[in-house]
Amino acid sequence: MGNLELFCAHLLGLYLIFSHPHTEGCGDFGSLPPKPNIRNFNANQSLVVSWPRNRGASESDVYEIQISRTKSRTIIYNRNVSVPTRDSGWSTLTWSSDLPLECVDHSVRIRSFCHQTAAGPWSNWVTIHGARAADESLMFPSGRILKEGSSATLCCVPPVGVNITGITLRKVSYPLLNIGDGVQAILMTNLTIPNTLIKRLFFSCVDSTGNSNVVENFISFPPQKPRNLNCTTSDMTSITCMWDPGRKRDQHDRNNQTHKLYIENTGQAHVCCQPPSCTFPAVPQQQEYNIRLKVEDHLGEETATYSFNISDRVSPVLELARVIPGVTDVSLIWTVEGNLTQNKLLCQVSAANDTNRELPCSSEDGLCKVRLDGLRPNRTYSAKVRCSINGRLWGQWTEPVSFTTLVTLDLWRRIESKPDSDIRNVTLLWKPPATATPVKIQSYAVQWSQEGQTVAELKDSGQSQAVVLIGPSRCNFTVQAVLSTGSSISARIIIPAKDDSEIPPVKKRLNRTADGFHLWWNEQTSVTCGHTVEWCIMGSKEPCTLQWMKVPKGNNTFLPAGYFKPELRYSFDIYGCTDHGDKLLETQTGYIQESRYVEPPRIIQPVKRTYASVTLEWHYDEDDPGQRAFITGYLVTVQEVQTDTSLGHAATLFNVSVSNPRQKSVTMEGLQQDQEYVCSVRALTTVGPGSTASITIRTKVNNFSHLAKILTPILLLLGCTVLLWPQRKMLKNGLREIFTYPAGMNIKTPEFESFLNETGQKLQSQREEECISCDIEVLTVKPFWHESSILTDPDGTNTTCSPSPQSSLPPSCPLQTGYRPQSAVLLCQTPAHQQLRCIANKSYLSPITEFSEIRSSFESSDCLQGSCAGLYGYISDS
Repeated sequence: MGNLELFCAHLLGLYLIFSHPHTEGCGDFGSLPPKPNIRNFNANQSLVVSWPRNRGASESDVYEIQISRTKSRTIIYNRNVSVPTRDSGWSTLTWSSDLPLECVDHSVRIRSFCHQTAAGPWSNWVTIHGARAADESLMFPSGRILKEGSSATLCCVPPVGVNITGITLRKVSYPLLNIGDGVQAILMTNLTIPNTLIKRLFFSCVDSTGNSNVVENFISFPPQKPRNLNCTTSDMTSITCMWDPGRKRDQHDRNNQTHKLYIENTGQAHVCCQPPSCTFPAVPQQQEYNIRLKVEDHLGEETATYSFNISDRVSPVLELARVIPGVTDVSLIWTVEGNLTQNKLLCQVSAANDTNRELPCSSEDGLCKVRLDGLRPNRTYSAKVRCSINGRLWGQWTEPVSFTTLVTLDLWRRIESKPDSDIRNVTLLWKPPATATPVKIQSYAVQWSQEGQTVAELKDSGQSQAVVLIGPSRCNFTVQAVLSTGSSISARIIIPAKDDSEIPPVKKRLNRTADGFHLWWNEQTSVTCGHTVEWCIMGSKEPCTLQWMKVPKGNNTFLPAGYFKPELRYSFDIYGCTDHGDKLLETQTGYIQESRYVEPPRIIQPVKRTYASVTLEWHYDEDDPGQRAFITGYLVTVQEVQTDTSLGHAATLFNVSVSNPRQKSVTMEGLQQDQEYVCSVRALTTVGPGSTASITIRTKVNNFSHLAKILTPILLLLGCTVLLWPQRKMLKNGLREIFTYPAGMNIKTPEFESFLNETGQKLQSQREEECISCDIEVLTVKPFWHESSILTDPDGTNTTCSPSPQSSLPPSCPLQTGYRPQSAVLLCQTPAHQQLRCIANKSYLSPITEFSEIRSSFESSDCLQGSCAGLYGYISDS
């Protein structure tokens, strides 16, 4: 029998060997399966399964793992796990259960696959037993911290033979879930934190015997990732890291957290911290730091990392030591911890509700000092300070320190020197303090000292000035307000010694702006205690109230437009405060708004003129303080006056702009002679031309051109006379031969009349528009014209020859009106009995007739008793 059993065992072994494929690299595949180890973690309801790996050359091992629940081993988890090849070691799998592990038994088994195809045998089940109830039912989980917003399964384990009848939460019954082995459970979803003082939930389990059991669980939230993690140092010896822990945890929350800070690039141990900051010592000579902050509790953990250079993370810590208030300023003194004043600190100081002021601080004794200006008298302020080394990382503000500024007067003066005298008239002007709270002033104490003598007097509280006569030397004045609670700080001013050689500065013009006056001036090294700007309206008939404003620092200030009126010139005198008194530095003038309507210039008469030009001159006071705008120049216009004959033509216009306001004359050339022109002048401003001043003039006649026309023929005649004078005898004889009849010529009257008739016939039948009038007169002159007879024309028409009323010549025949006669005249001296003949030609010559020669001949006997002169010529259409 024993041999038979041995034989069967060997046969079974051979079957196992040959029934499974022998794959290369599976090694001891046919050996017993690996036995798993199980560890349970009830806190987070997880099982950790570990097993030894197969020995072989397979690239990867595949294991199938099964997890079962209850004694009947119901499979609730089945998974294949691939594990990379290693020489030796153990593999691990963590499984989380939705049911508390204490409720029922949980078992695990495992088997391996060769080359992921051939499955090996299963290992034996390894069981983690659940809780066993003895006398009363048990509930799980109990006293555990549950995650907010998650789902949870609660179970009730009864004693043997007892059934669970109900499970309640906050006295509310939930449907039961049968887990097995008599265990019942309920499922809760979306857990919320209770609003009670202690954030817990009570569960109750009732069994068939009527007994009940109550347990409590707590609801909380998991840790949050730290935000804005950063580190700073105030003294380079210790480093403080801060972060935002996120959601604030209730003080009764049982989910306690731990914060650990790890300095990873140093050999230091981790530091346990209390949120939201943690401090650790700096490592000497180390600049770079890499830190890691770990936050851990029952529900999980979160980490945050941060790297920095310690030199870039210096945050100075200050302590405000002293506050020294003044009237409009305050002096602050503070200390810096950690001996950081050897570095150049940049500090922000705040003493009011306005923006912070950045000021440098460098001190070897560990103290920083700064003075703030621009405060109001008798007002309470709160001062605080913070500093930085690089201007990027600022330290914390100091605790605010309150202080109240003092009270004093705003004092100024006006100096008037008497001519030819060293006596000066000084008017002291002061303003009551502008305070936030009312100040009751009883009187003013005025005191001055000069050349060792001191004088004092009191002024009523309603007064705001005092007039004092002083000599030429320096004089010191103080004015103090006497308050009901005591005296204020004295206001002091120095009147410098009289200097007759001082030259007043040149006035400068201000650019026009709509929002106000922006005053700038050149700084001088002699100015040690600020500046004062005084102003007044120029050119006003009413007495001007002097205004002033103190400028403690800088070389500029702004005066809002609300202080000034438009179209009025203001003069600003800028004084610099020196150790010897206030010195006038600059004078600037300007308008808040200029006007284009300025007075017209006054044209000087008589106007200088020629036949081709006009020179205008005018008077204008561009520096008159009463002007409503700055004069930038002048616009001169000369326009031709149109007459009836020139209405159809455009009038000639000349415009000239004068850019220099001090130039008050201009010459307009290129004009026409003997022509009327309207000349106008307007003053120019930055907003346009002003009113017009006009005058009408006429250019002169160009007499030189007329004289040239007259003198030219005269000079030509004189020149010809001079040239021909040596030949005068020859010319005389030649003319005598031309204008006298040859000897023996006998011209008779009938022959002449026949000649005239023929000429008249040739000249007839011409149209009026084609002809030129011609009169031919033949005169036989008697000594007395009233003795002459009446003549008739050749056609028999009676034409009376009457004497000319405007001539001493013998009577002439009437001429045709509008004609230009061309006459051939023969004058003779004849005896008294000779008769006079007059022939008037009423015909016209044709314009195409170039010449018509008219000749006369007379008998020599007709001129026996006197000389005769004969004129003849040609009638032309030219």
